[in-house]
Amino acid sequence: MADASSRPVLVAGVDSSTQSCKVVVRDARTGELVRSGSARHPEGTEVHPSAWWDAYLEAVEAAGGLDDVSALSVGGQQHGMVVLDADGEVVRPALLWNDTRSAGAATDLITELGERRGGSGEQAWADAIGTVPVASLTVTKLRWLAGAEPENAARVAAVCLPHDWLTWQISGAGGVPGGARDLSAITTDRSDASGTGYFSGTTDEYLPELLDLALGEGASERVSLPRVLGPAERAGVVERDGDAGSLVLGPGAGDNAAAALGLGMVAGDVAVSIGTSGVVSAIAVEPSADGSGLVAGFSDATGAFLPLACTLNASRVLDGAARVLGVDHDELSRLALSAPAGADGLVLVPYLEGERTPNRPDATGTLHGLTLGTMDPAHLARASVEGMLCALADGLDALVAQGAVASRVVLIGGGARSQAVREIAPQVFGVPVEVPEPGEYVADGAARQAAWVLSGAQGPPEWTATDGATEVYDAPATPVVRDQYAAVRDLV
Repeated sequence: MADASSRPVLVAGVDSSTQSCKVVVRDARTGELVRSGSARHPEGTEVHPSAWWDAYLEAVEAAGGLDDVSALSVGGQQHGMVVLDADGEVVRPALLWNDTRSAGAATDLITELGERRGGSGEQAWADAIGTVPVASLTVTKLRWLAGAEPENAARVAAVCLPHDWLTWQISGAGGVPGGARDLSAITTDRSDASGTGYFSGTTDEYLPELLDLALGEGASERVSLPRVLGPAERAGVVERDGDAGSLVLGPGAGDNAAAALGLGMVAGDVAVSIGTSGVVSAIAVEPSADGSGLVAGFSDATGAFLPLACTLNASRVLDGAARVLGVDHDELSRLALSAPAGADGLVLVPYLEGERTPNRPDATGTLHGLTLGTMDPAHLARASVEGMLCALADGLDALVAQGAVASRVVLIGGGARSQAVREIAPQVFGVPVEVPEPGEYVADGAARQAAWVLSGAQGPPEWTATDGATEVYDAPATPVVRDQYAAVRDLV
């Protein structure tokens, strides 16, 4: 019979995303995947947080339970607004990051802070929090709540984020597993706090003036905010019955920061995630303050910074092109690679659902350079891939302009499965790209954080929680692609 001391120490990472809850269980020393499980979240842009708890329990069961797990951390969708009353009850369903009803509130907040500071409202916000408010940020949702539902706003005694709320429930202090609700026990981390709109990643402090601007004067005195934990600080310890022992809880992280930790990113690394939206993020040692709004100056999960640019149009550009051509994604990729770089002058500006980077919510997609020679499936396929990548390359340029360094580019997300995307990306970005095996990088990063917290070490363990080989794609840069795109992207 094996000695208990020889058994692997296990940790769990949770990804409570917009669509689902995923749980991975990994070996704390090696990062080897032991088992996993998942469960769906309800659709929509507002969800009662109890649905996250139900999905968490279902995912844990699908992953074989946690009785043999020693530590756990939660990575979660950023920016959502969870408001609680004095008894810890949810005041109203949570507004998710992708709920846009607060777009007008964002505009108002920008204008009002500019008037207070006597200058550009955009730059005032960038200087304060590193980010210019858009509808996704929590601060704008609180402003919407104050105007649209004043009765609910008056009941608010605490505000937290999705990952904060779920960690609170797992700790037992939130009342769902049993016991009284303790608002003072709610915690967060600086990566997720930096996306609220009332926290400075530079000073690691909440900014009461901005909370008051959103929820009304005096809000900062009556509303409890989560305690912000350090990168490896414990959020709590759950005492369990029987042989299970205790479960250490890590501080958790916002999804992009958790993914960066799961990928093992360090300063000089850039991640390009091609999902429903496109995200370009980099690890930086200094904060950014981009008044143009192109770069959001978030924090990472290690004590550094995570400047980030987000496009609304990414993998669905490829979906749309495949639909127009009546082909599947493999054939779309083959067609794109059969056409020359630059598609003989055919350029797609892919603002199919408006755009966030740059901020053009009412824009539409446009095709430029149609000729008899380019009006065929291969050229259209190539232009679609190049247009999507050029939009992401603009985001990368914006990060570099803010001081980020792009020594290594890692390509992840559903769109990274396209062979055409893999081969064309280095031509557009001008640097080699690495494509790891598809994985649950947010949950993996949370698991890596849990191992870090459990060990008490100075830094996270030397495993990236990726499974399988990483492929590297390199090709000479083709400036004509970016030049053609730059010439027409503003003609919308």
